[in-house]
Amino acid sequence: MDWDKLRIFHAVAEAGSFTHAGDTLHLSQSAVSRQVSALEESLRIPLFHRHARGLILTEQGEVLYRTVKDVFHKLSMTEALISESRERPSGPLKITTTVAFGTTWLTPRLKEFVELFPEVDVSLILSDGSLDLSMREADVAIRMAKPKQPDLVQRLLLTVQSHVYAAPEYLSEHGTPNAAEDLDQHPIILYGQDAAPPVASINWLIKAGADPEHQRKPVLRLNNLYGIYRAVRSGLGIAALPDYMVPETSNLIRILPELAGPSIEAYFVYPEELRQSKRVSVFRDFLLRKVAEGNF
Repeated sequence: MDWDKLRIFHAVAEAGSFTHAGDTLHLSQSAVSRQVSALEESLRIPLFHRHARGLILTEQGEVLYRTVKDVFHKLSMTEALISESRERPSGPLKITTTVAFGTTWLTPRLKEFVELFPEVDVSLILSDGSLDLSMREADVAIRMAKPKQPDLVQRLLLTVQSHVYAAPEYLSEHGTPNAAEDLDQHPIILYGQDAAPPVASINWLIKAGADPEHQRKPVLRLNNLYGIYRAVRSGLGIAALPDYMVPETSNLIRILPELAGPSIEAYFVYPEELRQSKRVSVFRDFLLRKVAEGNF
């Protein structure tokens, strides 16, 4: 199969039309169409269903597209590693982590990293779901659980502790619980059930010291930890929050200090093929240094 034709086929499959693919490739619509037709003739199978609203891959086209996409991914990775043979780390670095950790802990520290390594092009994707690093949806990840994929390099970054917090205005109005059992009388804010949580044990507070015969009813469910943090600050109720989300400058008060949630181990992970990448190694070392500095 001719590589130029495969490159054009890949662009068409990504764009969904000859015209849009031509814009990307700086080729005319007719030139793109001819190349795809020539590829189909050489393979003796149709790769696209053609209709008025665009193009849809056939079953055989899907098979070819997955293979070509994988080849492009490997070539892109190789190109990035070759470009890093220079002394200074450079090139794209796509980072992913949970919404809460990325918003409250990581983002405020990225300014220093960007200033130290201005030639690294940083992108941050915040999602409580897990992006596929092997498919280059991101280069590195900070995950709140030990990865199960065998092809990922992993390094324990920190252990996350969570405690119970409330706003002073709330405690002034409703009083301070003195034991976990007292939480039966207080409104609790939980992580919502309509989305996968960043960690499985996130709603541990709903059962802490609870009477098994009287299930606690949360005052609010919210599928975003930062949103829960803001709701607690507003005085709506009590919630369990990771300690990294509550800086010393915050007005939140830790209550029931003897009560703590399950410890969560956060890992820095990346694909095996990026083990020699300078931009990955300098970011890993930067994170380890910031964790060692504390400020949790």
